[in-house]
Amino acid sequence: MFYKDERLALLIDGTSLFSAGKALGFDIDYKLLRQEFMRRGQMLRALYYTVLVEGDEYSPVRPLVDWLNYNGFSSVTKPAKEYTDITGRRKTKGNMDIEMTVDALDLAPRVDHVVLFSGNGDFKPLVASLQRQGVRVSVVSTIRSQPPMISDELRRQADNFIELEHLRDVIGHPSREVAAGQPEMALAGE
Repeated sequence: MFYKDERLALLIDGTSLFSAGKALGFDIDYKLLRQEFMRRGQMLRALYYTVLVEGDEYSPVRPLVDWLNYNGFSSVTKPAKEYTDITGRRKTKGNMDIEMTVDALDLAPRVDHVVLFSGNGDFKPLVASLQRQGVRVSVVSTIRSQPPMISDELRRQADNFIELEHLRDVIGHPSREVAAGQPEMALAGE
């Protein structure tokens, strides 16, 4: 539940939201997402978090980050860490959990409601801390994918769970793979 006079902050775990949308067969239209939550309250901040692979000639995330920065979002990025696993394969890893947590706690005195776009159970203590400070927390993710992309602990802790599938008609458009008739690729969460 949202109230028109509430001061809102959106914290978007880019990897989590992308994966949840793909699992449900649609892409997120960030312009529509921003409009939807501006309609629901007084949005003070819309923060998008993602890691970037340095040294790549072309990063598919870079154009999105640039667009978001010019269209009402603040992007928070950091370089992904590259390593070689025990089988000799090159891998990248990175998450923005600490950055999201610090920003959420910094915003807490100035907002009434945080909307967290993530299913990561590691955010349960953050949600509890925000609630102790009088901030309501809604979590956006999905239980409609196999496996569900939200941890049960996070869902139970949140004041409100918003099923991403229910936002499909408001903030989504068909994924490029589905629109092109290509099979969808299964994406693993963090």
